Formats: sequence, structure tokens, C-alpha cells
Amino acid sequence: MLIHPWDAARDAAEWQQWLAAHDFGQLAVNGLPGEPPFVQPMHFAYDPSAGGEFGEAVAHLARPNPVWPALDACPEVLLSVVDDYAFVPGPWQALPGAPAEHGTPTSVYTAVQLRCTAHVVDDPEEKSALLNRQVGHFQPPGLSATVAVGEAPYGRMLSGIRGLRLEVTGVRAKFKYAGHKPEEVQDRIAAGLGERGTPGDAAALAGQRRRRQEA
Repeated sequence: MLIHPWDAARDAAEWQQWLAAHDFGQLAVNGLPGEPPFVQPMHFAYDPSAGGEFGEAVAHLARPNPVWPALDACPEVLLSVVDDYAFVPGPWQALPGAPAEHGTPTSVYTAVQLRCTAHVVDDPEEKSALLNRQVGHFQPPGLSATVAVGEAPYGRMLSGIRGLRLEVTGVRAKFKYAGHKPEEVQDRIAAGLGERGTPGDAAALAGQRRRRQEA
């Protein structure tokens, strides 16, 4: 992923705060020899305070998932999260004084890529703790029974899944919101996103506004 200086995260807090509200991504795993990479969409729970310098994410997948042999062969993976995106028509990007049709169409978006070392969790007790931790991230206490080995309703289901603890070893974060363009162009993009109102525009506009306010 190309990251220009004007699109880079200003500090770790910026991408961590964004990631805290974006917990669905794609896990990319190197394929076995002769096979393309596996790309697994999944929910995950990220904890910046767990693990090493960059924290860790936890998730789980069904035992029959074809990703496991590839993970055994190479545990170095990439967890990719992209959101708050929108298409920007060319006229919105036209430079001041230039014809509208000379503007270049583009996209705005946020992308965070976590390079991770994957640790597969099969121990029933550890798997139960991981599941409780992940569920606790997504919903308030009391909505689901606690996962416990040998106890209903989830104990009997533990054998059908495997846990994943993703130790984050590096991070690449990009906030692409035309931050290098003249103010007039940024204003035009903001106005366009606000007026168009198609799915994703509001989130993209919020991302652009935040980056401009913090510049």
C-alpha cells in the first residue's frame, strides 16, 4: 500500500482510535505452494494494550476452514481493514482556475494494515477465554452465556472452532482525504460529499473533516 506523507497517520493514537470502531476486516494468509493467498473476511477484537508494542487481535474460525494448513506453513499474515471510503468525481478535484473536466477522479478512504504473527489456539480453556474476550468486545454483558468448557450452551461447540491470536508486529495506516490539495478543492470535496449523500459519503466526510481539524 502506497502511503504519501500527507496521508500517513500522525501518530499511533490516530489509527488505534479508528481501528477501535472498525472491527471487521480481511485476513490475508500466504497460500500453499502453487496456490493464491487465502483472504478470510472476519470480525476481530483488537487490544492495543495486549501483546507487544502494537497490541494484538483475537478472532476465531470454523475448524473446517481451509486456511489452517496455510497458517501452519507460514504464520506471518496481514489483517486489512478498509472503510470510510467514497468515490470522488473528477470535477470536485479540479484545481482552482482549471476547467471542471480537467479534475482527476479518485477515491478517499481509511486503510489500516496489521502485520501479524498468528498463534492458533486449540486448548479448550484458552479458547473459551479468547471467545469471551471477543464477544465482550462486541456486545454488553449478559446478552450471551459465558463460554466455559463442558458447560451449556457453548461448551459442546468448542471442538468445532479454532481460536486465533494475532500478535501485531507492524502497522501501516493511510488516511487518504485529499490533504495535499488546496483548501478550495478540499472544500469542494466536502460540499460534494455532504450534498450527494450516497452510502459511505457521511463517513468519508467525517474522516476528511477530522483530518483537516487536526492538521
